Amino acid sequence: MTTPARPRIEPITLTGRHVVLEPLNRDHHDGLVAAARDGELWHLWYTSVPAPEAMAAEIDRRLELQHQGSMLPFTTRLLNPATGGPGRVIGMTTYMNIDAATPRVEIGSTWNAASAHGSGSNPDSKLLLLRHAFETLGCPAVEFRTHWLNQQSRDAIARLGAKQDGVLRSHTRTADGALRDTVVFSILEHEWPMVRSGLEYRLAKHR
Repeated sequence: MTTPARPRIEPITLTGRHVVLEPLNRDHHDGLVAAARDGELWHLWYTSVPAPEAMAAEIDRRLELQHQGSMLPFTTRLLNPATGGPGRVIGMTTYMNIDAATPRVEIGSTWNAASAHGSGSNPDSKLLLLRHAFETLGCPAVEFRTHWLNQQSRDAIARLGAKQDGVLRSHTRTADGALRDTVVFSILEHEWPMVRSGLEYRLAKHR
């Protein structure tokens, strides 16, 4: 019996209630610089946001990983309430560490402008990425990773309904050269309906 072909993990635009995720391209540079300056996010120790002068290199890095097949990067825009179309750029997110054969993806390398926090943009982005991963790509699991010391991020991932798989000790080095312990979470396919309901409930409060 022939196994049905799975959808390819390739660039796609995903539109939600508050945001639209567009395939990253170099034309997004100026909007991403403005978003990073909104809160001077590159100074935050617990996340990796490029400084304005490093944005072009970060875009190129993500696009090269896309070319290699290990990442699918997106630019995040708020929807324009007046037109319903794409509005201002607020950040970036990705599918990363892609295993196309399983298929399995990690959602990560995400940041949003400070003024977008609390707007519903983050749960909307997560809903779009998780729905596409489970319902279109057919992933049996989706992964999240964060710094052991980033309790805010760990709490946010747990609120999604993700379960902690374990801790990779001395897993990688941060920008300042320190060794980082990485906490790994995942959502399994059979857990997705409950996670989806939770995200939809959170988004309903932002209408």
